[in-house]
Amino acid sequence: MAGFRALTAEGPAGLRVEAIARALKVSKGSFYWHFKDAPALKTAMLAHWVTKATEAIIGTVSKQGGDAGARLRLLADLATEDIETPYGGRLVEAAIRDWARFDPEVAETVTRVDRARLDFLQSLFAGIGAPAPSCRIKANLVYAALIGLQHLSHHGMADLRGDLSRLLDILIEDENEDGRSTDRSGR
Repeated sequence: MAGFRALTAEGPAGLRVEAIARALKVSKGSFYWHFKDAPALKTAMLAHWVTKATEAIIGTVSKQGGDAGARLRLLADLATEDIETPYGGRLVEAAIRDWARFDPEVAETVTRVDRARLDFLQSLFAGIGAPAPSCRIKANLVYAALIGLQHLSHHGMADLRGDLSRLLDILIEDENEDGRSTDRSGR
């Protein structure tokens, strides 16, 4: 958790053994008791992020009963829960994305996570009857909105959960009973 706080506060440069050990009020030797070196910390952080922020959420939503619309709403609720301060708060996702700009291993992990999340969103939109071509577009819209709203809400310019829920309502309502997209332009 200290690694995520350091990453959020200082960026990738904050992932220094000495600084993290100092923040935890332990010796560098104690750090090395848990991790071989800073790259081992990085690998553990990425694995933890993948497990908690993607696999666990997808697993929870997949087990949920009800229709795909209810699962989409549950996904939005889980994705917008207040992230515990020990993990760096809401900006931890942005910090990981920023880290990916400078580190190929992190970039590969972020790309893999993005694909898994988008594929899952796409499958949920397919489950509500959205036509195949619009499933990926709707998935992209929701995911891009989540990423952007996280930033805006941190600065008090958006209601992360409320705004994302309203977007989902619009996208779900866009599907009529027979699964064809409703054309709002009147055509």
